[in-house]
Amino acid sequence: MLVIWRSSALAFVVISLLPYFVTAQDQAVLAEAAKTSNDSLLWGPYRPNLYFGVKPRIPLSLSTGLLWAKVDDYHVQENFRHTCEQNEGMAGYGWDEYDVRHGGRQTIHDAGNKLDLTTEFVKFPGGQNGGSWGVRVKGTPREDAPSRLMSTIIFYASMEGLGTLAVENEPNQLGYEETVTFKGQANGLGDFTIDVTAGPDTNQHPPRTHDAYGSKPLDRTLVASFQAPEEAIWQTKPLLFSHMKNQIDEYIKQYGNENTPPPWQTFTIGNEVREGNVHLVQKVFEGAFEFDIMYSSGSSPEPLTSEELSKGISRTTESFTARFNKILKPKSPFDKPKYQPFAKSMFSNLVGGIGYFFGDAVVDRTYAVEYEEENEGFWQETAEARNRGGFKLEGPSELYTSIPSRPFFPRGFLWDEGFHLLPVAEWDMDLTLEIVRSWFKLMDDDGWIGREQILGPEARSKVPVEFQIQYPHYANPPTLFLVLETLIDKINSEIPQSPDTSDTYDSIRNAHLQQPEQALTYLKEVYPLLKRHYFWYRKTQWGDIKSYDRDAFSTKEAYRWRGRSPEHILTSGLDDYPRPQPPHPGELHTDLISWMGMMTRSMRRIAETIKETDDATEFSGYEKAIIRNIDDLHWDNKANTYCDATIDDYEESIHVCHKGYISIFPFMTGLLPSDSPRLGAVLDLISDPEELWSDYGIRSLSKKDEFYETGENYWRSPIWMNMNYMIVKNLLIIAKSTGPHQKQARDMYTKLRSNLVNNVYNEWERTGFAWEQYNPATGAGQRTQHFTGWTSLVVKMMTMEDLSGGKHDEL
Repeated sequence: MLVIWRSSALAFVVISLLPYFVTAQDQAVLAEAAKTSNDSLLWGPYRPNLYFGVKPRIPLSLSTGLLWAKVDDYHVQENFRHTCEQNEGMAGYGWDEYDVRHGGRQTIHDAGNKLDLTTEFVKFPGGQNGGSWGVRVKGTPREDAPSRLMSTIIFYASMEGLGTLAVENEPNQLGYEETVTFKGQANGLGDFTIDVTAGPDTNQHPPRTHDAYGSKPLDRTLVASFQAPEEAIWQTKPLLFSHMKNQIDEYIKQYGNENTPPPWQTFTIGNEVREGNVHLVQKVFEGAFEFDIMYSSGSSPEPLTSEELSKGISRTTESFTARFNKILKPKSPFDKPKYQPFAKSMFSNLVGGIGYFFGDAVVDRTYAVEYEEENEGFWQETAEARNRGGFKLEGPSELYTSIPSRPFFPRGFLWDEGFHLLPVAEWDMDLTLEIVRSWFKLMDDDGWIGREQILGPEARSKVPVEFQIQYPHYANPPTLFLVLETLIDKINSEIPQSPDTSDTYDSIRNAHLQQPEQALTYLKEVYPLLKRHYFWYRKTQWGDIKSYDRDAFSTKEAYRWRGRSPEHILTSGLDDYPRPQPPHPGELHTDLISWMGMMTRSMRRIAETIKETDDATEFSGYEKAIIRNIDDLHWDNKANTYCDATIDDYEESIHVCHKGYISIFPFMTGLLPSDSPRLGAVLDLISDPEELWSDYGIRSLSKKDEFYETGENYWRSPIWMNMNYMIVKNLLIIAKSTGPHQKQARDMYTKLRSNLVNNVYNEWERTGFAWEQYNPATGAGQRTQHFTGWTSLVVKMMTMEDLSGGKHDEL
C-alpha cells in the first residue's frame, strides 16, 4: 500500500523535538498543535484549475466542484463554466479575501453568462478527521442581464480510490424538494455527510411552460449518479455532456424537433439515483439564487448547519480583515482606502491558488550522452536524443504548491514557488515551510527536482505534449532558498514576533518564529536535502574555465544552463532573452552564477545557524570565489556592465552583452554591497529611460538592444514583477546603507515602488485581472490573465518602508 506523507512542517518538528521534552504534558501540547495545523490545512479549494473545487490533501479521495451556465437558448454547451479559462467572457474573478486555514469569499464576474457568482467557503475545526466545511453559493444577475435570467448550476462530488459515496435520500423520480444528502467514507476522512440545501424561499425557478415539466419539475433538485472509469473521473464536464445528450435524445424522441422543451428544461440531467463514483446535483433558477453545500465530518461534535455557516462567514471576514491589517497593511503612499480591496485580492488569490496535486509524471531518464551538451552543435544532438523517446511515467508523487495562474499554469513551477512564498511567509510561516518541504520531498537521489510538476492526466491536459517531459539534467533558478533566507532573517531579527491575539491559529502559523528552536529543528531536518540539491547544481550546471584559459580567481566557479537551444534557455526562466549565438559549450551565464551565489550564501547562513561549522567554512569559500568570479568572468569594461560569455571562432573567450535583466543579476541577487565599484554603473543602467527605466517598471531588455521587442518578445522588453521585486528589495537595502549611492538608490526605490504598484493597481481596476507581464510603453497588462503568482509581490512592495520624505531629484 502506498503511504503518502501529508503532515505539516510543524508535525515533523514535533516528532523531532519530543525526545527532548521531559513531561507528558509538554508532549501532549505539541502533538495537539501538530494535529491542529494538519487539520486546518487538510481541506481547501485545492483544485485551483477550477473556478471552484474543494478536495482534501489526500490522494485518491473525495473531490467536488461546480459547473454553471446561462440556459436561455440552445447554444448552452459553450456557456458552461467549470475549468478556469482565459477566453470565457469573464469580467474578472477570484478571491476577494481568503485565508488557507479559515476560508474566504470568491466573486466570479461572468459577463458572458450575465451572472455574478459568489462562493463563500468556510472551514470548521472539530473531530479527528480535519473538521467540516461549508460553501454558500450565490448568483446575482448582472446589470445587463435579461429580466428573466435562466441559470443552471451543478454541484458534483466524486470518489476516487477505495472510499464510498452514496445518496442518502429515498429515490424520488420527480426530484427533491428537501436537502439532498450524501453519505460517504474514505481513508483519512472517516465517515462524513454532504448536504446540498434547497436554499431560501426567495429562490425562484422557471415556471411550467411545457409538458416535460410534469415529469421533471424545475422547482426541485435533480440528482444523477453513475460509475465512471477512475482515470476519467476528473473529466466531469465531458461526462456531464455525455449524460445530458442521452436526456436530450429522449426529449427529441418523445416530443420531436418541433416541440422541444425550452432550453432550461432540455439541458437537465436525468433524475437517476444509483450506486456510482460520480454524483451530479442540478438546480435551475430564474433570477438571483442562493444555496449551501455543507460537508460534515462524522467525528465532529455536530453536523454543520446553514445557521452555523452564516456565523462562520461573518467570523472569517472579520478574522481576515483583522489579520491583514496587522500583517500586510499597506504603507504610504498606498495606505489610502482605494488600495485596500486591491491588496487583499492580490494576496488572497495568491494563497487561494494553492493546490494539492497527486499523480505520475513524464520523465526522461535515459541519461543520453548528448544531454551533457559538451559538443559544438549540441542543441541538434540533444534534439535528436529527445526524439528517440525513452521517457516513462514515474510516480505517483504529491505536491502542495501555489500556482502561477489558474487558467493557464495550474501546476507547480519550481522557480515561481520561491517568489510566491515571500508574501506567504509574512502571513503564515508554517504554511510556507509546509510547501517548501513538499517541493524538497520530490527530490531524487541525485538531488534533482523537476522544474515543472505536471502530476497526473488532469494536469497534463493543460500542457502541450512536447513540454510535458522533464529531464534530470535541467535546472531552474533555486528561488526556494530566498524563502529559507527569509526564515533565517526572521529568527535572527532583534524585533520579536508579537502574537496576533485575534487569530486562533497564530501560534501555529508562527511557531517557528515565536519558538526559534523549532525553526532550527526544521532546518536540521531538511539540511541533508538542501546539500544534495546544492551539489547537484554544482555537478550538472558547471561552466568551463580551464579549457579556454580564462583568467579568473577560481578555476571552478563558473556556470552554464543546460537545456539551451538557439532561441531559448527555458531552464533559466528567461526563455527568449538574447544569448550568445550560436550556442556553445563554452558559454558562461551571468544569471546562473548569480543564482549560485545567492544559493551558496543561503547554504552558508543555514550551516552557520544550525552550527554545521565545517560546512559553513566550505560554503563561505565557495561564496567568496563566486563573487570574485562574477567580476572576473562577466564584467565587461567597455560595455560597463555584466555580460554572458562565450567562445569565438578563434577559441577565445569573449563577452556578449545584451543589457537588461541579465546585466543586473548580481545586484538583484544581493551580491553587490553598497560600496561595490560596479554598483554605480548598475544603478545608472537601471535608471536610464533610454535603457531599462520606464514609467511602469524596469524593462527586461534595453530599448537600445538590437533584439528589443523582436521575435516572441517574451523577455525582450516586457516588465516582470518578480525581477522588479528583486530590484526594489535591493534598492531598499542600498538606500538604507551608508555609501556613495545611498541617495540615488533612495530616489530610485521611491519612484520605482510607486510606479510598479500603481500600474498593477490601475490595470487590475481597468481589466479585473493581474497579468503575467506589463507593457513598458503603455503599462497594459498582457499575456496570461489572472496571473496571481509572482505578480502578487506587489503586496510585499506595498508593505515596504516609505522613504519619500524630503525632496529628491527626478529620474
